[in-house]
Amino acid sequence: MPASSYSQAASMLLRHVRPTSNAMCRGLGCTVQSRAFGIKTTLRVQEHISKLIKKDKSKNKNKADEMQVTGPGPFHDTILESMPSELRVPRNPPPMREDTMDHTWNTSDLEALDVGPTKHRVPDLISDKIALWAVKSARKPTDIFFRNKYIHRSVMLEVVAAVPGMVGGLIRHIKSLQGMRHDGGWIGHLLHEAENERMHLMTWMEISKPVLWERALIATVQTGFFAVFSLLYMVSPRTAHRVVGYLEEEAVTSYTHFIGEIDAGRIENVKAPEIAVAYWNLDPESTLRDVVLAVRADEALHRDTNHHFSDRIRAKRESLFEDMDTDGNKPHIKY
Repeated sequence: MPASSYSQAASMLLRHVRPTSNAMCRGLGCTVQSRAFGIKTTLRVQEHISKLIKKDKSKNKNKADEMQVTGPGPFHDTILESMPSELRVPRNPPPMREDTMDHTWNTSDLEALDVGPTKHRVPDLISDKIALWAVKSARKPTDIFFRNKYIHRSVMLEVVAAVPGMVGGLIRHIKSLQGMRHDGGWIGHLLHEAENERMHLMTWMEISKPVLWERALIATVQTGFFAVFSLLYMVSPRTAHRVVGYLEEEAVTSYTHFIGEIDAGRIENVKAPEIAVAYWNLDPESTLRDVVLAVRADEALHRDTNHHFSDRIRAKRESLFEDMDTDGNKPHIKY
């Protein structure tokens, strides 16, 4: 207890004892002995409080000396101690291609991938034509705003491209729960696509370092696209996947131009960031051009996958299980 608290208690007690004893003496005609008794009581109270103050000071001093000698006690991180073992295992996002981790990829390997840079799905339905028109219309302001700033263009592209897979996976997940039936194997692929696009974004963020106003613009565009695409997917999943297929066609085209700018020397071919080297299992000496080649290959897969999803919905063959490659050693689980 602080010494000031004892002093305050003593002062309050003395203010109470003295007037009370004096009043009683005046009213009852106290003798000199009675007055002396009151004074003695007051002095004893003061003496007792002084001893308490000294004892408290001594105790605090001993505690401080002990802390200096032994140091503070061991720090217990309760959050770390209560962490489940499942969370201690790193869950690195898997790359899109199954063979990515089979060997270290160099420039020759990446250039040998068949991405079909000019591949285009010709629309035959009115909804497909509307989807293509919407994507082409959205590209025009992007071309005007970013021009040849391909790194910043890539950031904007990946912020948008990371939305469809998550939206599609979420909506199909909810429908699977509501219908109490399996989804046909789509959810895992859609979430994998979303995570892959997010890794693209994380890679470009390491290189571009966007400023505050650019981040605000990105957040605004993403929020608007998320709302519109969510509504579209609930109304017409087939059209939504067709939109993504055409969006990925434009992404492949943009990354092809990006490579051309690097080859022409207009964009510096800097060293690849560590996150890209680890994610795509690239050669440690890889450069920005290698990263663009790897990202373009992923976008080509998303292009083909989403066009195929749209075709399956149209053909009323949504379940992938009948057409999946099976391993005889593993049970075929419908999820």
